[in-house]
Amino acid sequence: MSAFQNGMAPVRAMEDDSDVEEEALVADYREQVQYEGGMDDVDQALLAQQTDDIQAKLAQAAQPLDFQATLETKFQSYDNYCGLFHFILNSESGPVDLEPPSYYWAWDVIDEFIYQFNTFSSYRARIARQGNNEEEAQILRENPNTWGCYSVLNVLYSLIQKSQITEQLAAMRRNEDPMLVAGPYGSKNLYRMLGYFSIIGLLRVHCLLGDFSLALKTLDDIELNKKAMFARVMAAHFTTYYYVGFSYMMMRRYADAIRMFSHILVYVSRTKNFQKNTQYDSISKKNDQMLALIAICVAFQPTRLDDTIHTALREKYGDQLLKLQRGGPESLPVYEELFKLACPKFISPVPPDFDRPEANVDPIDHHLSIFMEEVKTNMWSPTVKSYLRLYTTMDLMTLAGFLDVKPEELRSWLLVNKQRTKQLRWTDNGLLEGDWVNISDLDYAMQGDLIHISEAKMGRKLVDWYLRNLSRTYA
Repeated sequence: MSAFQNGMAPVRAMEDDSDVEEEALVADYREQVQYEGGMDDVDQALLAQQTDDIQAKLAQAAQPLDFQATLETKFQSYDNYCGLFHFILNSESGPVDLEPPSYYWAWDVIDEFIYQFNTFSSYRARIARQGNNEEEAQILRENPNTWGCYSVLNVLYSLIQKSQITEQLAAMRRNEDPMLVAGPYGSKNLYRMLGYFSIIGLLRVHCLLGDFSLALKTLDDIELNKKAMFARVMAAHFTTYYYVGFSYMMMRRYADAIRMFSHILVYVSRTKNFQKNTQYDSISKKNDQMLALIAICVAFQPTRLDDTIHTALREKYGDQLLKLQRGGPESLPVYEELFKLACPKFISPVPPDFDRPEANVDPIDHHLSIFMEEVKTNMWSPTVKSYLRLYTTMDLMTLAGFLDVKPEELRSWLLVNKQRTKQLRWTDNGLLEGDWVNISDLDYAMQGDLIHISEAKMGRKLVDWYLRNLSRTYA
């Protein structure tokens, strides 16, 4: 049973790798697979056969919409969700007296709700950009609020507020009984579970909209450890760390991004024997995406990786990683390829302009352009460092000649890179917080046109270890 369920206050410590917690997590994953398998036939049928219509709606809400569903079906699904959440949140008789089958089910409802919002938004934007399907464009033009950003965010925030989930989580951190602050709605499992997973849903939605700071801010009340409820649901566990890690990457906090991606990839490798076929396919795809993101982050910030991840990274993206490590213009297409492969399917917060297809920018291309500006700023980093390691003092003009760049451009790059050797690293409290640490093994200072190079103040032993293992990281 998770810490959220039994009322115990979890401790914020992502590195909690005890064998007891590991076994509990694996046991929950095994139970989840058994639950999901049963819901396909027995339990699902029983829920749908209830005389109360809300039972059928609840059962239907957790079921994925067919990928090839028609536009009419997508509209109908939106109406069904609106009716369902309106009943749950605004029932005249007070809290709905219904016990959900499992917290796995609660995650499925929120996950499918956001997935349909994401796919509908992407579909609508594609129709607007192509401008070759006037019939569907007219329907979408006349219904701008269907699967609207405001409606989805309103549902998630309302579930959080109604369930008093943030107050309950705060009470648990103080070792207090969360039921004392739960209220009439939050004391019901239905509201408590939906409210909890709505927080994870907000992380996902804000990341899809490109607000990475707000995405991380939404998790202020969630504990990132194995005792958290999201860690008991494999898809929720994976989703949480994927979006946290991606948000960190886009905020240039590469050490924290690598930490998040590494954590969940190790878990996946340890629990793959309990994943059923359909789930394994989905997890395997996300696994490859995270490996691509780790390759990007490690190229920006060379880091010692877990042996399991290191081996998988070499097998999957060995050639690309070598190109990233060399830097220079040849690395740009690789960065672009890996980013497009691994990034979320970004969406726009507003409906597209159907009357001017050329005015609709693909949100993925927009975020890619922002990311590539960062890449271009850093693409000479490996080459520059390779020269600086050979000297204790070097003339700026000489180094510019080696690189075939203008001296003033090189000076700007050195100043920017110097500033970025200090980086926030998360340790405790909110995910946006952290301690400033030095992330480079090389330090330098500029005096006129002279560059004075020295080892960064990381400790002689740490520098030696880093240099010994650098070749292994990129081999």
